[in-house]
Amino acid sequence: MTASRPSHELDVAVVGAGVVGLACAVALLARGARVTVHERGAHVGAEACSWYAGGMLAPWCEGESAEEPVVRLGQEAAAWWERHAGGVVRRGTLVVAPSRDRAELRRFGERTSRFEDVDGAAIAGLEPDLAGRFSRGLFFAEEAHLDPRRAIAALAERVLAQGGTIRFGSEVEPAALDAEVVLDCRGLAARDVLPELRGVKGEMLILKSDEIALSRPVRLLHPRIPLYIVPRAAGHFMVGATMIESGARRRISARSMLELLGAAYALHPVFAEAEIVEIGTDARPAFPDNLPRLTRRGRVIHVNGLYRHGFLLSPAMARMAADAVLDPHSRPEMLHDLAA
Repeated sequence: MTASRPSHELDVAVVGAGVVGLACAVALLARGARVTVHERGAHVGAEACSWYAGGMLAPWCEGESAEEPVVRLGQEAAAWWERHAGGVVRRGTLVVAPSRDRAELRRFGERTSRFEDVDGAAIAGLEPDLAGRFSRGLFFAEEAHLDPRRAIAALAERVLAQGGTIRFGSEVEPAALDAEVVLDCRGLAARDVLPELRGVKGEMLILKSDEIALSRPVRLLHPRIPLYIVPRAAGHFMVGATMIESGARRRISARSMLELLGAAYALHPVFAEAEIVEIGTDARPAFPDNLPRLTRRGRVIHVNGLYRHGFLLSPAMARMAADAVLDPHSRPEMLHDLAA
């Protein structure tokens, strides 16, 4: 590849059809590159930790524990997902805490921005089924959410509609591919070349109840492990997620199960009668600083370390990855150049 090579002649391989790999493919196709996505699983999401994501596009809430780039870059997400996949629900995020944990609510507010303090009446106005349950909260009106599985499927359809190719059951070595540029978006599978990556285990439940309705994600604060509940279609609710320093991908602990169920019950006792539809666990890739990176080694660019911010940061990372692919002299914010 040369700096003068027209983008429509550039042959790019993307390894991994998780959220970041598909986002990168869409960004490159939109700028004229030829793109082939290699996915070792049998279908979209089969091997991706994004299959178990919450789908919250909540940059200001994430500022409670995340670094500044997450808040700033995450603000691109909602509009990007609306353009490329649809299904974005813009109803904000509600943060609440039991009266005994009011200090956690104050601490959350001190570390975040772009919210409104709300009292019990305002909470009831936002979420009528929570009327009388919480006396204070924080409302982040500009935030949004989506259904991750529908969004990933829509993104894969977008890749194909733009002329890209997705090869399932294609387990490849990125450096061995003959494409002019390769984007390695394998997540934890890339630890063979990115030894600093670690796994941060996330665990979730999907509950079904026809006795309660929520319009937006609700975060329930707890001194040890804050949890969240995200509404899905047809009375389904995603409850997650603990953060455990572990690369284990398929085991949920009894403690975590109790905490997830306890959080749902603390939000509203009606969840005690809910049906448990699904239990999911996976390990999310993270670097020591919990910030994502583009790591360029010759013609291979590794896009990794999105931690728990896959849907929030994939749009910005895809934009920067496309810049790095199409202009080898560019210096995107998250780029690290290494010797080939």
